This record gives sequence, C-alpha cells and structure tokens, in this order.
Amino acid sequence: MAPDAAGKGILLKVDFVADAFRAEVKDGLADSHRTLTLVGILATNASPSRFYAEFTRKQCEGLGVKFILKEVGSAVKQNEGEEARSDGDGVEEVIIEANEDDNVDGIMVYYPIFGGQQDHYLQQIVSPLKDVEGLHSKFHYNMYHNIRFITPASLASTIPSPKVTQPIIDDIPPPGTVKSIIPCTPLGVVKCLEYIGVYNKILTYGDRAYGKTVTVINRSEVVGRPLAALLANDGARVFSADIDSIQEYTKRPRSSNPTSARQYLPRHTSHLCTLSLDECLAVSDVVISAVPSASYKVKTEWLKEGCVCVNVAADKNFEKDVRDKASIYIPAVGKVTILMLLRNLLRLSHYNDVSTPGGSEGIIPSQ
Repeated sequence: MAPDAAGKGILLKVDFVADAFRAEVKDGLADSHRTLTLVGILATNASPSRFYAEFTRKQCEGLGVKFILKEVGSAVKQNEGEEARSDGDGVEEVIIEANEDDNVDGIMVYYPIFGGQQDHYLQQIVSPLKDVEGLHSKFHYNMYHNIRFITPASLASTIPSPKVTQPIIDDIPPPGTVKSIIPCTPLGVVKCLEYIGVYNKILTYGDRAYGKTVTVINRSEVVGRPLAALLANDGARVFSADIDSIQEYTKRPRSSNPTSARQYLPRHTSHLCTLSLDECLAVSDVVISAVPSASYKVKTEWLKEGCVCVNVAADKNFEKDVRDKASIYIPAVGKVTILMLLRNLLRLSHYNDVSTPGGSEGIIPSQ
C-alpha cells in the first residue's frame, strides 16, 4: 500500500488480499486426499496469454498443484521448414480429451483465441465439472439469476439449476447444497472491494453493496457483464457501460408498491440508461474498467471525489493523475484472480467427490 502523498489517494496493491486467499487455498490443498491437476490450454502465440500461462504455472507449483500446459495451434513452436499453424488448431480436441481424463481436475483455456462467438462456443465445450474459470453457461445462468447454492449433481445435468428454497443464513450453503462456481476475475474484483470496505458486513448477506453506485466499463461476457450482475445482485446500483450503450442494473424495484413488503427483487434487472458516461462517473462510488485497449482512458475530471477506481484490463485504463480524485486506486487484480481460479479448482474437486457414489466429503472453502 503506497502512503498518502500530497493529498493523493492510496495506491493499493492486492498482495494483502491475495495472501489471505493463498493461505486458504494452501490449507484446502493440504486437506485434499490427493494432488490436484490443472490443465492449461494455450492455442495462440499471443504474449499476454503466454505470460498468464507461465504465471499460472508458477502459482500452481508454489501451492502444490500439478499444472500441465497443452500447446496447440500457433502456440506450438515450429521447426524450420514446417508449415505454420493457425490460432486455435486442435483446441477443441484437446478440451474434449481433458474433459474425459479422470486424472484432470480442472481446465482453463487462455482466451482470446478466435474471439466472439467461437470463443463462447469453446467455453461451453469445457465440462462444468472442470470449468475452473466459471465461464460455462450453467454458471452464468446461476449468476444472472442470483442462484448462489446448487446440488453437486446438477453440474452433470442439462437442466438449469433450481433456486434453493431453504432459508439462507449468511453465506453458508443449506444442507445438501454447495456454492455455485463464479467466474474468477469478477469474483476477484468483488473480494478486493470487500477487503477495502465497499461491502458493508453489517447488512444482510446478499445485500451488502446496498447504497453503493458502481460503473463497470466494458460489458463482455468474460468480465464486464458478470461483474455488473454480481454487484447488482449484492444490492448495488450498477451502470454497465459499453461502446454503444449504457445499461442500469439493479434489484430494487423501479416504482414502489405500497402493498408490497419486499425491499428488492430476487435478482437484478436491466434497463436502458439515459445518462452519459461522464454523468454516471460523477455519481459513482466505485469505477471499474476492463477495456482491452492501451489507448482507452477514463478521464480523471469525470470522477466523483473520493471514489474507488479498479483497473481490470491488462492495459492501464485510468489516467496517471487518477489518485487526485480517487481515494483508493487498485491498478491490477491478477494475483487475486488466479487464487479464485485455484479455489474453484478445489471446489470442483470436492463437488465431483460428493456427487460420486461413496465419495468423500472433503473440505469446501468459504466464499
């Protein structure tokens, strides 16, 4: 944590957040009855993907997880005279092979490969029982519908997970249920916000971001939209800004009904927003940007005094003087994201165990 200098906000590195979850994952792995195996699939020669693959390997080795990197397509180093391979060649076959390998506990694919709908298709090929990134539509459905707890057996079903009807006490899964898997990058951002106190622990579980206004810039299905949905389902008013529109996510009813005792809807709803981006930023307590562009910058002059700014993109989306307005600036969340991924690996291993006849109970990490 960088000290306050000349009235500037705090530059917060996420090492403190990551350290807490690293200890949790380490304890969970120590309690596991076997060494867990994570397969990473690299299908392009893109430098950021290669860097993240090596970063994943380092984190896994440091915690005792077996990491196997499968290189296909243009990621494969070509010998002289060989025909160059294109991005993504053979990636689907390698995913299916890892799905069917009982020795593999988790699968992660380094996107983007083809981009757009083709990458979305590949995300659905990964078995939900091994999807440590939480990108399968089954997990997105649960997240968008605010389904927090599931039965382990539901992961092998094509039917959407039903809403748990038992009373929910804090974040403890009701008997017979476990926590649904959440995409690791959005969850990592939420954990950072919890750490700095954006979430109010005094409030009821599932509504602890109530009273906060958040702008999330970028509405991709990998980070932006899932993150906006998570925050809105936790009670925040969220502006989801993309290149062509701004939407407002909230689970508060838009018009009050005097005959209803409900304070909020069971899940967030989405509405078109008439505010401009600068008007959204002017009222936002938290600003999160995930735009994959080195040239994109959030204007400091548009920020609300004392807001929290979080950069999720590989490139810095905020101007250099962001701390002139922001009380806290988090420049990167990758160290927390990888630990959310390894926590998901632990959970999926446990879910597989308890959904198998005669399986062991194991340890479920808290979330």
